[in-house]
Amino acid sequence: MSEVTTIGLDIAKSVFHAHGADERGAMVFSRKLTRGKLLEFFAGQPRCTVALEACGGAHHWARELQTMGHEVRLIPPAYVKPFVKRHKNDAIDAEAICEAAQRPGMRFVAVKSEEQQAAGLVFRTRTWWCASERSSSTRSGVT
Repeated sequence: MSEVTTIGLDIAKSVFHAHGADERGAMVFSRKLTRGKLLEFFAGQPRCTVALEACGGAHHWARELQTMGHEVRLIPPAYVKPFVKRHKNDAIDAEAICEAAQRPGMRFVAVKSEEQQAAGLVFRTRTWWCASERSSSTRSGVT
């Protein structure tokens, strides 16, 4: 059996799906994991590249996996979509993430720290609040 070099991880609220591939891109495993078993599963894996679709929750899991020694790559969802071969489900998404991560020209998103994510939240909230204030003052006739 080949050794896994890349794992594509499709994350969700409670059930995750991991797709492992060797250096040639051949499937080594495809496994459904619960939230509670995810870190335990990765602790038993050899150090490898783990790829996830970039989203708010992906940064948390990326930080957790980096502390375990894995190289983590976040891929924008728009770059993963062309690799989805059939009808969308968790296993197929994980396979597409794994395949996209193995492409030489793929662009990745940097993993954000908790502080960076918090600062982004404050900025987006302030922008939303200012926009809502402007629209409500325009509706009431105040300029």
